[in-house]
Amino acid sequence: MALKISISGVRGYFPESLSLNICLDFAKAFGSYLGPNGAVVIGTDSRASSQEIKKTMFEGLQSTGVKVIDLGICPTPTVGIMTRELKAFGGIIITASHNPLPWNGFKFVRSDGIFLNEAQANELIKLYEEKKFTSGQGQGIIINRSGIAKHINKVLQIVDVEKIKNKKFKVAIDACNGAGSVATVKMAEALGCQVIPINCDTSKPFPHDPEPIAKNLTELCATIKKAKADIGFALDSDADRLAIVSNEGQPIGEELTLCLATKFALTKTPGQQIIVTNLSTTQLLDDIAKEHGSQVERTKIGEVHVAERIKALNALIGGEGNGGVIFPAIGFNRDSLAGLAMILNLLAETNQTITELVAGLPKYYVIKEKINCASLAQSQQKLADAKQLFKQEKLDLTEGVKVLFSHGWVHVRASNTEPIIRVIAESLDEKAAHTLVKKVLKALA
Repeated sequence: MALKISISGVRGYFPESLSLNICLDFAKAFGSYLGPNGAVVIGTDSRASSQEIKKTMFEGLQSTGVKVIDLGICPTPTVGIMTRELKAFGGIIITASHNPLPWNGFKFVRSDGIFLNEAQANELIKLYEEKKFTSGQGQGIIINRSGIAKHINKVLQIVDVEKIKNKKFKVAIDACNGAGSVATVKMAEALGCQVIPINCDTSKPFPHDPEPIAKNLTELCATIKKAKADIGFALDSDADRLAIVSNEGQPIGEELTLCLATKFALTKTPGQQIIVTNLSTTQLLDDIAKEHGSQVERTKIGEVHVAERIKALNALIGGEGNGGVIFPAIGFNRDSLAGLAMILNLLAETNQTITELVAGLPKYYVIKEKINCASLAQSQQKLADAKQLFKQEKLDLTEGVKVLFSHGWVHVRASNTEPIIRVIAESLDEKAAHTLVKKVLKALA
């Protein structure tokens, strides 16, 4: 499996395509990029290879003259929070996110806790490729295991803890034995929940594919039905994505995580607010914003685009439709702990079950397909063809071609990392969503 190097970070099969030498050189490049005499915060997910990679990256970072702060196994958003809290120059999360074993990789965080943007990532990649590393006296390694507690405390400040405690929710959590295994259970317990932990042992990754989509949540669904739990939460391996399963044991889709968290945030913060998300996130978010006199700003695909826009606009909340909630009062990363607490608070406020709450929302249908291309150049040509196909319609060209209709939309865009075209359509009418996708697939075949 080829190594993937992009603005989103580095991923590959360990140790075949992602070798320790590559890890060492990227650590040297990041230390050189940040400059000497500062600190770099490092957290990992629970993959066994993460520990080996971490030791190698410690060596590379110290060779450039920086101090290393080791957070241990912790969620990705915890690393972002601690980078800011400790006034570090930057941070590294060793994870391959939702990719299964034997994948691993790493993401780079700058001093404000946001991932490197495109220009910054390209500068880092250039240093890596040219091997122009600085050298300096290592500043040592500091063990710091306070990250999860600090993260939880921040989340507790944004919700009504007593109101949630009074409900005595029974909550099932499937952390896939990943980085959120300890943090989410502690978070739910701090909110007075009776927790049913499923796959919350970091020593045994991964009992199923770590992407928290419906087909991987059968155990969680069955447990909820058997235990008569009020709600279930599922996380990916680095705990930045949160999916929900209803009290009836039905996955309700990752798209609703951000929508429900936003509904809570707007209820608690009246007045016109800005919500930021990417172009491919559900239109339901716009409906919720409009209901509260607020507006949605949309960005290119990629967490960094959303996070930077949230910061620039001083937005109330933002995130992505893959279960990613970004609440800037806590941090600028997708945060499963924040999402979990906000959704429990919403249930407590409305005095509804999660099934009832979702039933009261408009029902959108999302259809996703992809088109394989022979090259990145061909994928760009197909984008041009898509623009021509819909030239008479209302278009958003922020990234690729998004076509806006009264009943929904279709978004056609090229992947940043592989020669494919992604086609996503959404509509209040399921047939209409299928029809839009079929039209694109036929035209671009």
